[in-house]
Amino acid sequence: MKQPGGTDTQKRRAGESAAAAVPDGSVVGFGTGSTAAEAIRALGRRVESGLDIRAIPTSYQSRQLAREASIPLVTLEDAAPDVAIDGADRIAGFDLIKGGGAAHAREKLVATAAGRLWIVADGTKLADTLDRPVPIEVLPDAVPVLEPALESLGGDPTLRAAERKDGPVVTDNGNLVVDCAFGEIATPADLAADLAALPGVVEHGLFVGMAEEIHVGTESGVDVRERGSR
Repeated sequence: MKQPGGTDTQKRRAGESAAAAVPDGSVVGFGTGSTAAEAIRALGRRVESGLDIRAIPTSYQSRQLAREASIPLVTLEDAAPDVAIDGADRIAGFDLIKGGGAAHAREKLVATAAGRLWIVADGTKLADTLDRPVPIEVLPDAVPVLEPALESLGGDPTLRAAERKDGPVVTDNGNLVVDCAFGEIATPADLAADLAALPGVVEHGLFVGMAEEIHVGTESGVDVRERGSR
């Protein structure tokens, strides 16, 4: 589920920072969420000024934003993305929890295809350890089987309910989302492997070591963190 974030200024600065680094001629994967939306809008302004890019959206939301910004759209069948720009719900080092917008399955697919993931976020998303519930997209029929399996891993699973209609959240893929709290996650890679091995799990929201750059918006500017730099 979505968590309260930082100010609009912080989000805008983070999004604009990543958008400014996109080279001409790129194919860009567009993530989902309020900060990723700022990057899409900033790239739209660059397109108006002559930037040549194409976009692969990861959700209905990012697709609509790209269309509004007059950014040409393609699919993974058409072209391989050069970079993916996305937000995160929690960041510890270069490990992430994503899925507050229930688009993490396609977000991980596009980010993996790109091989380069730039994260845009405000400072409230930073932590020493990943400690938010992990969103898990699951097949609808698998929920009663997966809930005890997640409990056996030390989790506390909750089927995500829709906010403005009766029933659960349904993803763009037609699946459901279980938010599973594990407390502080000391070894994200181990938990990611355990979750991926459960039958019925479509994708989980642990993005371990996938981020190449993290653009953190502040009230005074942007802190850009690059993996491998001091």
